[in-house]
Amino acid sequence: MTANPLFLLSFRQRDELASAVERAGWTPIAARRIDKAERRFIFSGAKIAVVDARGAFEDGITAIRTLAESIEANAAALLALISKKDVTRVDEILAAGATHYLASPFGEQELGQALRFADRYTVRLGGRFQNDAISEPDTPDYGWQLDRLSEAVVLTPALAGQLSIGQDALSARWQDFVALLGDAARPEAERALERLAASGEPTAFAHDFPGREGERMIHHLSSAGADGEVTAWVELPDEDADTRPVRNRDFLTGLGDVHRAYHWIDEQLRTEDTPEPKLALLLVSLHRFDMVNAAYGTAAGDAALQGMARRIERLVFAMRERKKMAARLAGAEFAIGLAPGVSLDEAEFFAQQLAAVIEQPFVSNGEVIQLKMRCGIVTGGADDGDAAAVMRRASAALAEARELDGQAIRVFGDAEEGEATRASRLEIDLRLALNRDEIDIVFQPQVSVTTGTIVGVEALARWRHPLFGELGAEVLFAAAERSDYLTELSAHVQRKALTMATSWGGALTGLRLSVNVTAADMAASDFVERFVAMVGETGFDGARLTLEVTESGLIADLGSAAERLADLRAQGFRVAIDDFGTGYSSLAYLKFLPLDYLKLDRRLSQDIAGSKRDRVVVSGVIDMARSLGLSVIAEGVETEEQLARLAEQGCELYQGFLCSPPVAFEDLAGLVDA
Repeated sequence: MTANPLFLLSFRQRDELASAVERAGWTPIAARRIDKAERRFIFSGAKIAVVDARGAFEDGITAIRTLAESIEANAAALLALISKKDVTRVDEILAAGATHYLASPFGEQELGQALRFADRYTVRLGGRFQNDAISEPDTPDYGWQLDRLSEAVVLTPALAGQLSIGQDALSARWQDFVALLGDAARPEAERALERLAASGEPTAFAHDFPGREGERMIHHLSSAGADGEVTAWVELPDEDADTRPVRNRDFLTGLGDVHRAYHWIDEQLRTEDTPEPKLALLLVSLHRFDMVNAAYGTAAGDAALQGMARRIERLVFAMRERKKMAARLAGAEFAIGLAPGVSLDEAEFFAQQLAAVIEQPFVSNGEVIQLKMRCGIVTGGADDGDAAAVMRRASAALAEARELDGQAIRVFGDAEEGEATRASRLEIDLRLALNRDEIDIVFQPQVSVTTGTIVGVEALARWRHPLFGELGAEVLFAAAERSDYLTELSAHVQRKALTMATSWGGALTGLRLSVNVTAADMAASDFVERFVAMVGETGFDGARLTLEVTESGLIADLGSAAERLADLRAQGFRVAIDDFGTGYSSLAYLKFLPLDYLKLDRRLSQDIAGSKRDRVVVSGVIDMARSLGLSVIAEGVETEEQLARLAEQGCELYQGFLCSPPVAFEDLAGLVDA
């Protein structure tokens, strides 16, 4: 993971902002699109996210909402950058989930200061998770408050749940409340109130737990001021740490909050002499919960969250012989911990039970509401450093569950985590790879079918990754597409190949060079101008240059692609369709696009030696290309039989392992001379 990573989402000024962030001392992991932003933030390891909403306020709000739950669950900060004209809408930014904001105009000094404030915020927030001792509550979880003047009592949601009364009965008159506690509680409660009024010193009273013979409830009373208010926290019969009142409780649901969740996870990880895994962590999100607030109002939304909390609480704490934890992290996201020795299979079975409970319909204000859940599951053990590491992995699993249609539960074992971490690590490392010159260029010969002479080469990228070793172009460009860094990578590879080829002499003089062009390149309105300028800067002879455009990259806008390819050919370059036969509109391409070459996809090339039906298809493609005046290049040729059959059909050039795999520049001259 990079040092001091910072996740940056900017719709219009990504590169300029990334450079400024880098100069301020952070390593930016930058993106332009909201797509999969939550997953990419989680895997970045960043404690700060920056959303640049300047000139794109609505997109910024959407991005902040997308990131908000993961920001809060992972004790991170979210800095929103806004335009001066949007300062009046700061409340919307903060309500969506931003922790800080900075309005333009601002310079790098102001940006750096804002980032330092955000960093200190995460330190303070994270520090709260390291407390070994959690004191009794300032605001009780199981508790009540009495106004002696009006004799009105307000119960916490958690206590109301313990007393089996509805959420609409959180307020009651004193006499009615005491009646809920049982006849024996009334005189004890009255005497305790008299003692408190007389001395002002904290006191307590106890009584049998209603409906639970032999179990006692203890009410700890204190004065909340001179206006007659009394505050009480209630000690329940179960002295287990999971039900004893603690400070870190969610005010709305009565469950633990994010701080309690982190503390519990750290406790389990530090516990010695317990079986592995030390805990299983489930992160649960109520799917599309925002639609409830939008359709029925926030009151119904709050009632839904309280109802879900009660369902989760009943199922979790009904489990015996387990340490357990239930907390509301942020919004409609909950954490459930089970320990110790809970396998992924057991945790998944519990998640399935939980889904069945959560997805039962309920009624709020006369409206029938039904929610779905998404769940990410991981286990934690001795190899995990702290709660933050476990929570981040669980957040990644939940993010994947949100993205996968029809798969409500995502279990992250070692294999799944390794695959996801590797992919995300590649996305994060890609920017540094360009700066560190880790991208190499190799060349695969293109050979004349009739003479066997090497007449050109295709430039291909290879990544010398410091951890994963050599990675091919397919993996490299897939990572670039996920990280929204595709055009930068493509331009880097094109320029490096042209620069290398410009210096060729001897046996390499006169070879044609083919470079690849991506769909993102073709979509850019200024691509032709930029590409022509780059060729001019490198000094390469454009008459020896071919641009290979992947067929699937042209599908989005065939008309614009045709115009740009015509402009490129007018500059003296040649154009080829690469991997022909893998897309959906092959015939349309041949009809509308100005081309010089058609490159058969390797599967078509190899089919020439297959069944009679296969040979008819390949022969038909070659005949059609030749009738349109196009030269045909066969990719992936591996055997003499394939080459002979392709030659019979009129194929002019080939490349593949039959001649050579892609080779470094140093080995290319030897192949050409051979």
